[in-house]
Order: sequence, then structure tokens, then C-alpha cells
Amino acid sequence: MKRITKNIGLGLEPSATATAALDVDLNQSHLYAIIDIETTGGQPAQDKITEIAIFIHDGEKIVDKYNTLINPQRPIPYFITQLTGISDDMVQDAPKFYEVAKEIVEFTEGKIFVAHNVRFDYSFIKKEFADLGYTFQRKTLCTVRLSRSLIPGLPSYSLGKLCKSIDIPLQQRHRAIGDAEATAHLFDKLIKINRPVVDGNMQMAAEHTSQVLKQEIKTSLLPPNISKEQVDALPMVPGVYYFHNEQGEVIYVGKSINIKKRIIQHFNIDYKSRKSLDFKNSISDITYELMGNELVALLFESAEIKRMKPHFNRQQRRSVFNTGIFVYEDEKGYKRLTYGSINKADNVSMTPLIALSNHYKAKGFLFHKVAKYNLCQKLCDLYKTPGACFDYQVHQCNGACIGKESPETYNMRVAAALDSFTYEHNSFVIVGKGREPGEKSIVVVEHGTYLGFGFVDETFSASTLEDFKSAITRYNDNKDIQQIIRGHMRGKHKDKVIVFDS
Repeated sequence: MKRITKNIGLGLEPSATATAALDVDLNQSHLYAIIDIETTGGQPAQDKITEIAIFIHDGEKIVDKYNTLINPQRPIPYFITQLTGISDDMVQDAPKFYEVAKEIVEFTEGKIFVAHNVRFDYSFIKKEFADLGYTFQRKTLCTVRLSRSLIPGLPSYSLGKLCKSIDIPLQQRHRAIGDAEATAHLFDKLIKINRPVVDGNMQMAAEHTSQVLKQEIKTSLLPPNISKEQVDALPMVPGVYYFHNEQGEVIYVGKSINIKKRIIQHFNIDYKSRKSLDFKNSISDITYELMGNELVALLFESAEIKRMKPHFNRQQRRSVFNTGIFVYEDEKGYKRLTYGSINKADNVSMTPLIALSNHYKAKGFLFHKVAKYNLCQKLCDLYKTPGACFDYQVHQCNGACIGKESPETYNMRVAAALDSFTYEHNSFVIVGKGREPGEKSIVVVEHGTYLGFGFVDETFSASTLEDFKSAITRYNDNKDIQQIIRGHMRGKHKDKVIVFDS
């Protein structure tokens, strides 16, 4: 770090630079740093910059430029060399990022950071500076969003096709210097577009372009196809939201207790991979369903993901609970708990009592049950050494592991532990907050099986489980749903629980 500080020599605190960047007055003319980078891959968290180019635009013309190769201090993958033409030999004697960091700060300080798909370039540069212990923060402007606003209706807004559509020369494609220069010329054309001309009034047309520019600076974090008005209209209440692509297909389903806040968080993050950038750029519309409370939102989200199988919910489309807790009786009559893969339980061919996400969590779960119900570590697959378990040696185990406690006595405590694996009650209804005043949500579980949920108004009267069942929409039960309901019931909540156990 001493070497880095010496080479950067910034001469001011990072927070001061960040504040200066954010205090740009949009009512005054200002400079733009138009930037493009090349990298060793698409993931800022692990890849590095190999080239950077910066063109400075004063709002009228290009006034300065900066370009350098950068030694990423790691091999450049073959496919990246094939794409960019940048090889290990080319960057061998190039400066390392920390050696040019001061120049990059000085070139961009007090300027709007402009790029085509700005979050990609910005995320990489922020990460490079973060590795040096420096906070790099600038206002940003995306020329993809700006192009869509000022030149609507084009078939594609990728840099190559966009430049071809509006006759911008693009040389040295996939090199930072070539792409940055093309983006600078694109930016120059965009800010000089005179549309719409109102009654021949060019000044009004110029003001329109200026307003669009200011708006795009403020909303540069949004996906290219999403407007500020769409985000402003989102509700700040619990529900499930859907991201759609240009064809109207649902590509992601999420839930939140505050839909608007959660969606803004989606858009504000610095992207750590090309996949996450592609995800953001694919979003063309947002819809939502109000759910009233977090439990119902969780249940509905899980059902919708399994029904729709959205492309960007790949992990959630499948059950993430892959490790099971099992019970079996050994040859001595002791009921033994164990854990293992649900699909590959070696010596236990039965349905798991409970499913957890991985072996680590399964072991933690069993350790908790051992402590709470005074079970034996060895008989719960947590102690592999021959002889008595560790807890017996410290007088925390009654000796089932070495036959000192009878199976009958030990198994009574195992039975109590097993009861805690399931719902506390066999049949019950959870009554929670509804979507609007005067409405309640109801979630129904009968004989340990989730039946579904629904909404009723305050005039709804029910005295039997059948009454509640008539008011719900049926949904499938599965391990994910069971985990959601168990977690809710064991946590802190203000819902009313109506028990129908006989």
C-alpha cells in the first residue's frame, strides 16, 4: 500500500473528490470524459483493465484525449486477444494501473463520466481504484440511453450498429482508443441534435436536447429501456415484481416489502460480470403484483419462478435445498440422525425430514438440536472418532454412543427433536396484512401440507378450516415453501395464527 500511495500521489482525500464529482451544477456548462476500456474478461471482481482511452468534450467539441495500454499483471486469455488484438507481449512494458491512476483521476475530475453501457466501464474503473484503497466516484451518462432518447426507433443501439446507422466512422473496433473516439463523435452528434424544432424555433430545440441530456445524467443508472417515470410510478409496498424483455417475456421475478426501493437497488449496483450487465440491458418493462406482506410475497414469488422459469432466476428456478436431514434406527435400536445429499443419500433411502441448502448448514442445524435436546453427537453424525463422543467426555452426553443410555430413553428425546422439524401445529391459518385497508391475507396449511393463500375483506367470517379453504387460490407445496413458512413461523411476526389441530 505504501508503494501505491507513493505512485498515486493524489494530494487530496478520496471523499473530497467524490463530493466534488457529485456537486456538479446541472445548470452550468461542464466537461465530459468519454471513456472506453478493454479488459481481460467481463467480471470487474476478478478481471483487470488492459487499455483505457479518454476523450474530453467541452460541450462543443473534443478538446483533449488520453490513451494508454495497461499491464494487467496477469495473462490475457486467448479469446480476448482474438477479440481486441491486445496480447501479453503488447502490455509487458506498459504501465500498471496504479502508475497511471493519478492521470486518470486528473483527466476525469469534475467531469461527467460518459461511456456506451456506462456501468460496465465505470464498474471496472471503480474496482481498480478500490483495490488501491481509493474511492472513485463520478456522475455518469450512458450514450445507449441518450441515443434511445434522441434517436428513437433504431433497430439496434450497440456501438457498431449505431455508428453505422448514423454514419460515424468506427476504426480499431474493440480497442479502447477506437471505441472511445467513436463514442466521442456519437456524443457530439447527440448533443447537437436539433429536435423537435418548434415553429422553427432552434433555441427551443436546443433546450430540448439540453433537458434530455440533464435527465439522462440524473437517470444514467437505469436500464436503457426504462424511464424515470416508470420507476417513479412504482409502489413502495410489499409485492412481487417482474422484469420483461423487449418481446414482453418475463426474464426475472423478485419480491420485496418495498417494490420501488428494491428495484432501484437492482439498478444502482456496480455490476460484477458481463451477465449482470446483459441482465440490466435486457429489461424493457416492469410490472408487479401487490401482496400485502412479506410472507405472501415470498410464497407467490416462489410459485411464479417455478411456473415461469425466468431466464435470470436460474438458481431460484430449482430448489436450492439440496441437503437433507434423515433419521434411521440402527441395529441396537437407537434412532440416529444424519445428513447428506437429498439425491445421493448413501445408506438412507427415504424422504428427508427437512431440507437445507448445503452440508455446512445441515451440520449447524444438527449441532443446534444436539444442544437443545441433549442428543449424542456421534448418533447425529457429528463425531466420527471411535469410542465415546466429545460431549460424553465433558458430561453433556448421557452415553448413548457407548451403550450407557438405553435406546428407549434416548429415543424419547429424538422424538421431541423430530417434532420440532415440522410445523408446530398440524393444521393452521396465518392471517396477515392485506393489500389495502380493510383486507387481510390468509395462508392455509392442512395436515402439514401448504394449500395456498388468498385475500379476504373485513366482512369475511370463518369458523372452520373449510371456510378458509374456500377463500384461497391453490398452490403447490414443496420444500422451498415449507422452508419459507417454517422460517416465518419461527421468526418474529405480528400475524394471527388460527390453529385447527384436533
